[in-house]
Amino acid sequence: QVQLVESGGGLVQAGGSLTLSCAASGRTFSNYAMGWFRQAPGKEREFVAGISRGGGSTSYADSVKGRFAISRDNAKKTVNLQMNSLKFEDTAVYYCAGGSVWTLPPARNRDSYTYWGQGTQVTVSS
Repeated sequence: QVQLVESGGGLVQAGGSLTLSCAASGRTFSNYAMGWFRQAPGKEREFVAGISRGGGSTSYADSVKGRFAISRDNAKKTVNLQMNSLKFEDTAVYYCAGGSVWTLPPARNRDSYTYWGQGTQVTVSS
């Protein structure tokens, strides 16, 4: 079992950068593919980025490709999301997720992720 806690959200101007972090507890963090999802008001929760257990494979939503980067440190049990060139439409609550579906590239669907954090708000002002 894994508990996930996100941090790093906040208010940023369009064009700016922000790094989200997710800290995991539990002994088997390296057994889980990790992902970031987001949910804007009135919208479905959507996939943002995923990373494989060892970090060698990543996947991104088309809307963030080239602007966001996901990384993980299995020794520290953390997964980060570096967000650059932020846009107003990136405003959402961002969720960290972990799952034991070991597809390559990492899965994009919510059902592949079992464990979820409480979310952190990212607001981009235009």
